[in-house]
Amino acid sequence: MLNNEYVIGLVDGEGSFNVRVNESGRRAKIELKFSLKLRHQDKMILDELQKFFGCGNVYIQRDKRKNHSLCYRFEVQNKKEIIEKIIPFFEKNQPKIPSRQKDFELFKEIVDLSKQNPIDFEKIQILKEKMHWGLAAYGKTVCAVGMSSNSEIE
Repeated sequence: MLNNEYVIGLVDGEGSFNVRVNESGRRAKIELKFSLKLRHQDKMILDELQKFFGCGNVYIQRDKRKNHSLCYRFEVQNKKEIIEKIIPFFEKNQPKIPSRQKDFELFKEIVDLSKQNPIDFEKIQILKEKMHWGLAAYGKTVCAVGMSSNSEIE
């Protein structure tokens, strides 16, 4: 059902490449994730996406916030599947949106660094902070490109 162009459009609009540096506990590690979230009515697209890539899982994501509906999320967190399936697909089929292209390139660089021994956690953290146009997933405010982080958006 899905083709490369459809998947790229879907990922440009709803996809995300994420990295988490987990330094808690005795062994620090890099957690990688490619994901895409859609409303519950569109779950069949996520099931098709799972078949398309031949990996990952589809999970329910309940949200109790007002004006938020039930959603499902397609996720690939297995490092081997990311290296063997997700990265090769996006190397051949680049996202069209510049911010998503940049996130993918940074994600790919972090994946490469995560294969090294020892892992350079500091360098990975620096690259991670450049993802999502410099926004951390939590704790930072959105600012327009070209504005200082102290500026407010009106």
